[in-house]
Amino acid sequence: MSNSADIPGRPARPRLRPVRLLTLVVFALAGLLFWLSFDTARGTNLRSDDSMLRLSDLIQERSHKNGAQDGRNAALRAEVDALARRETSSASTTEQTRLRELEKTAGLDPLSGPGLTVTLMDAPPNATAKIPGIPEPQPNDLVIHQQDLQAVVNALWHGGAKGIRVMDQRLISTSAVRCVGNTLILQGRVYSPPYKITAVGDRDALNRALTASPAIQNYLQYVNAYGLGWKVDQHEAVTLRGYSGTVDLHYAQPVKP
Repeated sequence: MSNSADIPGRPARPRLRPVRLLTLVVFALAGLLFWLSFDTARGTNLRSDDSMLRLSDLIQERSHKNGAQDGRNAALRAEVDALARRETSSASTTEQTRLRELEKTAGLDPLSGPGLTVTLMDAPPNATAKIPGIPEPQPNDLVIHQQDLQAVVNALWHGGAKGIRVMDQRLISTSAVRCVGNTLILQGRVYSPPYKITAVGDRDALNRALTASPAIQNYLQYVNAYGLGWKVDQHEAVTLRGYSGTVDLHYAQPVKP
């Protein structure tokens, strides 16, 4: 079978040279990339994607709802406690005293007394090394990390704190201080710096525990080097409200076949 170039009277088709073919392929790929970029951004700035803004708004909205639920839980818990005291009014004085002690130990009752507040704060975003001879900071050197918050909480417990509040929430035995990115997530609520940790207890013992903590001493090196925030306020008297969230334990269970 002959091709079209062999048909008499019809001019032969010009053959594509390799350089011209490569040029067409490059232009085709460039056009595809431009179209994909436009389709992804929909004509908006890729650095200010609305979907990310909506996600941040959703997180803040959910955090506010959780805060409102905490308030309602506190009111319901007060009603339950009142009913429980009414039902146990016939119990012996020893049993009632034991129940009150357990509630206090669990952090369900308000706690007042002397104490202190530790405030942790990110360094300015344009911070530079404040001590000659040390390297310039990396982004992670300028923000508060989960280990920093945990170091303060652990030191205060070690110093004999009778109760601790992180931001506006009382810690109990099942509380977990966790950070995701540059935000603190505590018992379903989201917080941004500055982070405030308040403890009730003997102030001298609490201050000694903070000073003796190796993890805090390491953090203070970054305070001096890059300007991370560190402040300790002493209180003659401070009140921590009781924990008002759920106390149900969640644990893994084997799947039944």
